[in-house]
Amino acid sequence: MARKHKKHEKEPNHERWLVSYADFITLLFAVFVVLYAMSQTDKKKVEEVMQSLRESFGTAKSHAANKVNVMESLDMRVIPSLRTESASMGPVQPQLKLNKAGKERKHADEKDFKKIKISIEAYLIKHGMQDKVDLEISRRGLVISLKEAGLFDSGSAFIKLSSYPLLAQIAESLANFNNPLRVEGHTDNLPMVSNTYQSNWELSTTRATNIVRHMISYYKFDPEKISATGYGEFRPIEDNGTSEGRAKNRRVNIVMLSIEGAAGEP
Repeated sequence: MARKHKKHEKEPNHERWLVSYADFITLLFAVFVVLYAMSQTDKKKVEEVMQSLRESFGTAKSHAANKVNVMESLDMRVIPSLRTESASMGPVQPQLKLNKAGKERKHADEKDFKKIKISIEAYLIKHGMQDKVDLEISRRGLVISLKEAGLFDSGSAFIKLSSYPLLAQIAESLANFNNPLRVEGHTDNLPMVSNTYQSNWELSTTRATNIVRHMISYYKFDPEKISATGYGEFRPIEDNGTSEGRAKNRRVNIVMLSIEGAAGEP
């Protein structure tokens, strides 16, 4: 009878862990590839959003060679926290060059007032903002009346960021004339309830002052040709007895003074 030979047992494979380790490394590599792809997509989306914002605020470079470019770029900075609204003017903007090349600024007359009025009205119609601004030509000059709802929050003198393109359009329209400008703040007759402003006098004056600072700081208007004043509730244009009337009384007027109007100013 043949003797059976005992099978030799296989030695244990101590390198099997390499298979699992290789699978782990492969999966880890795949995760990093996916994360990288996602980050590139996010960058593209962020750039698209930034471009959309630039176009919305009129900061895209103009291709028209003969047009004043009001804002060539937007400096997206964090606004520091300030104690009073009147001391803060929002993000820094580029400054408007007031003179076109080879052209001196002149004193606007009634004919120029009409052209400026038409230009601003066209902008308002294009952007659906007819209810935000009233324009009038009077003996004083061109009166651009900015309603509170489009420029400030209730009880606040901080200029809304959303109103910057409108102010830029107004600045561009007035830029090539050297008429004196007078900025006048008005409120309704409701008592002021605020820790910052003790009366409507202070609110209306601060609003007018902030607009003046905005025009000087961002668009280089001559400080000697621009002034601010606040009338509080004491020069209404509508009855303060109704909410509609009070809404119309809450306004800031930018007045481009005529020769006659400037003569009557102190």
